[in-house]
Amino acid sequence: MKLLKTIILLFIAIPAFSQTDKMDEANKLYSEEKYQEAVASYESILKEGKESADLYFNLGNAYYKTGDVNNAILNYERAKLLAPNDGDIDFNLQIANQFVVTSVEALPQPFFVRWSNNFINLNPADSWARISILSFVLFLVFLGLFLFSKTVRIKRLSFIIGIVVILTSAITFSFASKQKSKINNRNNAIVFCPRVTVKSSPSESGTDLFLIYEGLKVELIDSIGNWNEVKLLDGNQGWLQDSCIVRI
Repeated sequence: MKLLKTIILLFIAIPAFSQTDKMDEANKLYSEEKYQEAVASYESILKEGKESADLYFNLGNAYYKTGDVNNAILNYERAKLLAPNDGDIDFNLQIANQFVVTSVEALPQPFFVRWSNNFINLNPADSWARISILSFVLFLVFLGLFLFSKTVRIKRLSFIIGIVVILTSAITFSFASKQKSKINNRNNAIVFCPRVTVKSSPSESGTDLFLIYEGLKVELIDSIGNWNEVKLLDGNQGWLQDSCIVRI
């Protein structure tokens, strides 16, 4: 029962977003090519504490249309956190990233890591949570059959299926937790300074390591004061000031 309560709490904690009059109004402004006004309208919805993949995606599109590629990338990445397997988000993010000057080649990952990440990204946190809850309910049903059935065949079958569904519940719960952790931790950021030198230490007097440009996505490793240790996809890392990055 403790696992069921934890799963339910996780499911409830995932914010829901429904279409509102403001969203419709913002979409109308976008369709009328009033992109700056659409940006303001989408941003006002976010300020109310509401979010969704569609909202961030539409905001990214509006920013892109105004020529603000950095904010377009930022909001596409935020949309991707909520909808990791959305092809439209991936496509638009790829288009926007063509304007990023810094070229970084990602380090190769073992095939099982790539396969695992791709599989987990098939569904957002709320979908994995639903599957986990359903699997756990099925487990309770088959547990009841196992305990109260007087037929040996039914007992054996319910035992086997019960093991399968409880394992499914545990695995999908871990997937939901991992996806939810990405949303909560937000340990990636976009560089907003036109060009900035990455330092070897959290100080202006630190050794210059390499130069990066706006629009680049970096991973946040550590922070000291107003300095953040960042890591690039190619494994290079160093220190940047808070003022040059915006957390995804």
